[in-house]
Amino acid sequence: MMEKDNMFSKNSYLAGALFALPFPALSFLAAYLLKDSMLLFNKPALPYLVAVVLNLIMMRLLAKKETVKTVKGIMAITFIFIIVLFILKQHLFR
Repeated sequence: MMEKDNMFSKNSYLAGALFALPFPALSFLAAYLLKDSMLLFNKPALPYLVAVVLNLIMMRLLAKKETVKTVKGIMAITFIFIIVLFILKQHLFR
């Protein structure tokens, strides 16, 4: 039988990038919605940390399947997220 060839069944950078994007997007949304909440009063970076940890767990699980390009796509998005977060925190939130 011929396997259906789609973006999510193969090893690709784009699949990794698309797998990694929801967690940072949700963390920005959570930080925005909870910015005045007492829940994040002492730990304002908590949503971002959770997003990075979830991406690292996903990378680890996919590395066991030897999907190197997908893992590299997730890693690239995670690093870009961390850099953007660092720049925003340093320059916009003084």
